[in-house]
Amino acid sequence: MSHDDTLFTGAREMPELRLNLRALEHNVRLMADWCRDQGVELCPHIKTTMTRPVVERQLAAGAWGVTVATVRQGGTALGWGARRILIANQVIHRPDLALMRRWLEETPELELYCFVDSMAGLSLARSAMEGVHSPLRVLVDVGAEGGRTGVREAATAQELAMAAQESQGILLAGVAGYEGFRPNRRDATTIAEVDAHCRKAVDLFRSLTPLFQTAQPILSMGGSAFPDRVVHAFSELAERPGPVPMVPVLRAGCYVTHDHGTYEHVSPLPGLRAALTVRAVVLSAPEPGRIVVGAGKRELPYDAGLPILIGSRDAQGAPQPAAQATADHIYDHHLVLMGAHGLKVGDEVDLGISHPCSAFDRWPDITVVDDEGHTQDVWHPQFR
Repeated sequence: MSHDDTLFTGAREMPELRLNLRALEHNVRLMADWCRDQGVELCPHIKTTMTRPVVERQLAAGAWGVTVATVRQGGTALGWGARRILIANQVIHRPDLALMRRWLEETPELELYCFVDSMAGLSLARSAMEGVHSPLRVLVDVGAEGGRTGVREAATAQELAMAAQESQGILLAGVAGYEGFRPNRRDATTIAEVDAHCRKAVDLFRSLTPLFQTAQPILSMGGSAFPDRVVHAFSELAERPGPVPMVPVLRAGCYVTHDHGTYEHVSPLPGLRAALTVRAVVLSAPEPGRIVVGAGKRELPYDAGLPILIGSRDAQGAPQPAAQATADHIYDHHLVLMGAHGLKVGDEVDLGISHPCSAFDRWPDITVVDDEGHTQDVWHPQFR
């Protein structure tokens, strides 16, 4: 019997990643509507899920395109039918660049974007794309001290943009930044730093406007944790438009399933629903108040906080509303909960997770459920 057959006959494998379909579809609609109301384009970062039915719903809701982190992910998105793909990195590996060139030659309708933040990176892209019929569109990546990629100085960005403008097979298409390297919290200091980075990207976009080679240059930011601050920065630029129309593009990804942790606490969008849980079994109760659950680092995200107990039921399926416990420590395949009450060996627990990006890549199968918890489908992330 296959895994899918097992799920649909009721004898499920445990633990399991569970995705509430109604919550996911609600989040897709809510974010699409919010972006339309704010006058920005949504290019969701699909590295969060890399799951075709999720991406198809995002595109059907009006997404401008899709964002990916790697060329491999870009190839998967191309196979799923995406024809506007933004690779949110500088691509420097020669086989990757050769593959991108092949896509551009074989798929004339493809709009393919990537970042550049150095002359070395631009030189590699230029060598790979020279003579290509449909050019590669590049965005100057603006960074911040202590952050990740991206140019640090405006003068460096100007030199890079001028070199891109003169490169065969390359179109200078705009500017990109990433404000999410700041801590995912909304204290005054963090917000001020996020705003400063967004203003830096806006100022750079404005200064490079005479060099852009597309009719509608792009200004793109991340936007999973701070979409409101990004939109605020975009609005400042819109109030003083330049000689060419700007396309504001948000690359948010985590909204699609939200979570019970970091994004629940930081997201400014009211109404997003946590769609992901992990169901697991209580394996052991070795001491009073201490239980051990059969799911650990291989099944549960832990980079942005340990899971939380959101529900439990006994072996016969009866809910246990009085059950309580707090995650204390995580091992490869075990989670220790302390302060446990109302739980015993054999019970099933539902765990809410923090940071959905670290959940999907752990699971080859996702159990898709309705609001009553009944299995509707099984989806398969495609990270490889």
